[in-house]
Amino acid sequence: MRETLTAELLSITPYDDKEARQISETLAWILSGAELFRVRKPAIPPKHLISYFVVVDGDHVLLVDHKNSGLWLPPGGHVDPGEHPRDTVVREADEELGMVAQLMQPGPAMLTVVETVGRTAGHTDVCLWYVVVGDRRISLEYCREEFDGIGWFHRSELPETRVEPDLARFVMKFFGADKAT
Repeated sequence: MRETLTAELLSITPYDDKEARQISETLAWILSGAELFRVRKPAIPPKHLISYFVVVDGDHVLLVDHKNSGLWLPPGGHVDPGEHPRDTVVREADEELGMVAQLMQPGPAMLTVVETVGRTAGHTDVCLWYVVVGDRRISLEYCREEFDGIGWFHRSELPETRVEPDLARFVMKFFGADKAT
């Protein structure tokens, strides 16, 4: 699995120096032999893998109002022990949104490393960001236990408060720096 994860990270073209540094540090973490997967809730070990999936329809992205974090962020979840992060996307898309995930590209579009906030603050999420094909015309049945709501946002009109700290960077990277405002 470490070789597979290394290949996933090496497939990412860094957007900026921050992402390049985080990829390098994450590769070292993977190769260190440390536990990579959450084995006990809420945060054991205190650093573990997450798969985000950004659902995209044209110039719009789907975000969820996540109860635990108190943030608008892409759907996703913890990568289970031994699970490929792409399989996490497929599983979480079904569990959280009742949708079948169709990836736009085979590998992740971005990597971020963040300190969590909200009810389970104080641990580190290593987040692989995948992109999934969406359709704003289709009503989604979201997981009300995890989310207070969901919403489609134009790439230039993301929430201004309570938003995942790297979402704007993802939008600039995915849509092009000259397109995000």
